Amino acid sequence: MPWTPERYPPAMRHLPIDVRLKAIAIANAMLDEGCDEGMAIRVGIAKAKEWADARNDDDHV
Repeated sequence: MPWTPERYPPAMRHLPIDVRLKAIAIANAMLDEGCDEGMAIRVGIAKAKEWADARNDDDHV
C-alpha cells in the first residue's frame, strides 16, 4: 500500500513537510519498482534531504 501525506512511515515523522512529501514520492516510486520497504524508506529520506539541500543552495545563489 503506498504511503500518503496522512499515512507515512514513522521514520519520516520529523521531516519538514516539503521534505516528507518528496520522501514519500521517492519511496512510493521505489516500491512500484519492486524495492523492499526498508530500502525505499531509507533511500527516500536520503534523496529527499539531498533535494532540499540542493534547492536551498539554489535559493542563495
